[in-house]
Amino acid sequence: METQLDPMKDDLPLMANTSYMLVKHYVLDLDVDFKGKVIDGIIVLFFETGSQYKKTSSTGKEGCQSQFDETCKVRASEPCCLPATNVSACSSKPEYNDFAVCGKGEEDTSDKTSNHSNEEQASGISSSKDCCDIENHGNKDFLLVLDCCDLTVLKVEEVDVAAVSGIEKFTKSDKITDVSKELENLRNQIVHELVTLPADRWKEQLCYFTRCSQAPGCGELLFTTGTWSLEIRKPGIQTPADFPHAIRIWYKTKPEGGSVTWTTDQSGRPCVYTMGSPINNRALFPCQEPPIALSTWQASVRTAAGFVVLMSGENSAESVQLREGILSWYYYVTMPMPASTFTIAVGCWQEVKQHSFTAAIQTNSEFSLPSSQADFRWHEEICGHMEYPCRFQNPAARLQAVIPYRVFAPWCLMERCEEHLLQLIPQCLSAAYTTLGTHPFSRLDVLIVPSNFSSLGMASPHIIFLSQSVLPGGSHLCGTRLCHEIAHAWFGLAIGARDWTEEWISEGFATFLEDIFWARAQQLSHDEVKGQQELKALLRWRRLRDEVQNSEEELQVLRPKKERTGELSESGASVVKHGLKAEKIFMQVHYLKGYFLLRSLARTIGEDSYLASLRKFVHKFHGQLVLSQDFLCMLLEDIPEPKKSGLTVESIFQNWLDTSGIPQPLLEEGETWKECQLVRRVSAEVTKWIQTNQRIRKSGKKKRKRDEVVFQKLLPDQLVLLLESLLEEKTLCPRILQCLEKTYQLREQDAEVIH
Repeated sequence: METQLDPMKDDLPLMANTSYMLVKHYVLDLDVDFKGKVIDGIIVLFFETGSQYKKTSSTGKEGCQSQFDETCKVRASEPCCLPATNVSACSSKPEYNDFAVCGKGEEDTSDKTSNHSNEEQASGISSSKDCCDIENHGNKDFLLVLDCCDLTVLKVEEVDVAAVSGIEKFTKSDKITDVSKELENLRNQIVHELVTLPADRWKEQLCYFTRCSQAPGCGELLFTTGTWSLEIRKPGIQTPADFPHAIRIWYKTKPEGGSVTWTTDQSGRPCVYTMGSPINNRALFPCQEPPIALSTWQASVRTAAGFVVLMSGENSAESVQLREGILSWYYYVTMPMPASTFTIAVGCWQEVKQHSFTAAIQTNSEFSLPSSQADFRWHEEICGHMEYPCRFQNPAARLQAVIPYRVFAPWCLMERCEEHLLQLIPQCLSAAYTTLGTHPFSRLDVLIVPSNFSSLGMASPHIIFLSQSVLPGGSHLCGTRLCHEIAHAWFGLAIGARDWTEEWISEGFATFLEDIFWARAQQLSHDEVKGQQELKALLRWRRLRDEVQNSEEELQVLRPKKERTGELSESGASVVKHGLKAEKIFMQVHYLKGYFLLRSLARTIGEDSYLASLRKFVHKFHGQLVLSQDFLCMLLEDIPEPKKSGLTVESIFQNWLDTSGIPQPLLEEGETWKECQLVRRVSAEVTKWIQTNQRIRKSGKKKRKRDEVVFQKLLPDQLVLLLESLLEEKTLCPRILQCLEKTYQLREQDAEVIH
C-alpha cells in the first residue's frame, strides 16, 4: 500500500525500499515514437540484497566521516552494451537481434553526479509495515518498491539468468540442478557474482549483463502501480534475499509524463529530452531514485533515420542501421551513479565540426598541468569508492587536460556555435584540469537544447545541455556557464550529496569554481581576476539580498534537516522536502549562499591553500556520496589555522547552513565590494546617467543644446550592475532609454544584460 502524501506540502516521495534491495545495474532497450509521443520497451534490473536485511546499520551520526553505508558501496558494473529488441510488449519470449559487442569506447572508464538537486527528508514514509514486512509477521510476501510515475507497466517477470550459456563460471557448483528452490538461489547467486566482478573484468561483465538481459523469463511477477511507485511481489517469497535479483519490466511512457519533454527544436523539427524535472527520471523508467542507489547502466535506443540519440554514456555512440529507416544507438557507463543523473536527448541534432586548421591549433596547444604535481600523490593511494574502472587510477587519464568533446545543435544554430562555443570548450576544460586535476569523465558532448529549456545549463555524466541564450553577445556568458557546468563533473556528479537537501554541495561549489575556471581560461592577470571576482560577488550579493526579501524563510536554509541530515527510514524510503514546490525551481539561494560560504573560507585560508584542499577532497571522495561535514572537517583538519580564530564545523553550521536569511559574516563584508575599481567605475557611470536624466526631465520639450557626455565602455557584468542601479531610479525618461540602447548596443549584448 502506498503512503498517502498531503499534496499541500509540495513534497516529493522517494518510495524505493533501497534498504532491502539495491539496484546495481540497468539494461534499457527502448523505441522512441515521435508520432505517439511515447518511449516504450524493456528494462532489466539487477539487484543486490540491501543492508537493512543483511545487518542492522546505524545512520545519521554526526561526525567528520560520512557514515557511508556499506550498501552504498555497491559494486559498479562496467561499461555495457545493450540488446536490440523488436518485441511486442505482450510477448513473453522476446526476440533479440544480434547485438553489437562491447568493444567500442572500451578504454573510456569513468563516470558519475548533478546535480539534479532536490530536498529529501527521512520522515513521512515508512513502507516496512505495509510494503516490506521482511520480519514475516503474518507471513506476508515481500514487496519490492520502485520509484515510478506516469508509466504504463505492461508486464513484469523474473529473468532466468541460469539459462545463459557459459554462466556456470559464476556459480560455486559445476552442475545446475533442476530443484526449484536451489534454482532460485542459484539465479540470485549468479547475479551476485556478476555485479561484484572486479573492475578489470568490466568488458566481460558488460557482455554477461547483455546476455542475461536477453535470457528467457521464468515466471511472471505480480505488480501494482500507484501515483509514485511500482510494487512487485512473487507469491510465497517473504524476504529480499529470496526475491528474484534480475527482473524484466515491459512498459511505456505517457506523453504527459514529467521526466521528458516532447517539443520541436529551433529548426522546427521534433525532439524529446530530459530537461531536469523535479521528479527526475521516474516517468522515463522504473528505478530507485534515492542517491544511495548508485548504479551503472547500458541502453540501446531505436529511432527513425535522421534522428540522433545523445545520452549519458562513456562511448561516443555511432548509429547502426537495423533495417530500412530504423537506426539503433548504444551507450553505457561503468561508474555507479544515482538514476537521477541518467540523461537522454533525441532529435535531428547536427554535429558542429571544427575546421581542420583550428583543430590542429587546439590539438597542439600546450595546456598547463595542475598547480602542483605534489597534489597528485593522492593518486597513488587506493580510491575510497566502490570498485569501478576509475580514471584517477589511470596514468594516461591523469595527464589529459582536454578530454574528447563534441558539440551538437539544431541546424539553424550551427554557425553561432562555431563562432564562440566550439573554441571555448578546450579552454574551459583545460582551466578546470589546471584547477582540480583529473577529469572524472572520459568525454563530453555539449548540446544546445530547445528554447523551452528553463535554465541556462544542466550537467549530466558525459553530456552538458546549454540554452540557446548563452550563444549571442560575445563569449562571456557562454564561457561562464560552460565553466559552471564543467565544474559539476567534480561537484554534483563525481562527488554527490548523500542527502538531496544539501544541494549547495553541488551548486555552491560549481558557482565558486565557475569564477576560478573562467579567469584561468581567459588567462587574466592577478589584478584583473580580483576585480572581476569582486564585481561578481557584488552582483550575487544583490541577488541573494533580493531573494531573501522575497521568499519563504524555510526555503533559504541550506541544511534544513540539521542534525538529521543523511538519515533514512528503515526501508530506505524518504521524502524530498519541497521537491515539487513551484517557487523552489527558480530560487538561487543554494547557489549563492553556498558560493559565499566557499568564498569566505577561501579568503580566510588563502586561495592557494584552499584550492589545494579542494584537490585533496576530490581525490579522497570522488565516486562517493558526502555530507557537508565531510568537506568541512577535512578542510579544518588539513588547515588548522582557522580553528585558532574560532572557525569550527559547528560555527559554520550555525552561521551559514542551518539558518535562513543572509549570514552575519556576509552582512559585514557586503559593503567592501563597492570599493572595487570595476564597481567604482560603474558608480561613476550611473551618476552621469542620473544627472543626464534629470537635465532632460527639467528641460521638458524645449530644444536645448545637448551637452556632450562621454560614457565609458563597460564589461558585461558592469553593464548588468549599471542597469540594475538605474532600475532603482523612480523614473527614467524615454530618451535616456534610447541613449542607453545606442551607447551600449544593448540588443547585441548577452542574455543577462538583455534581461
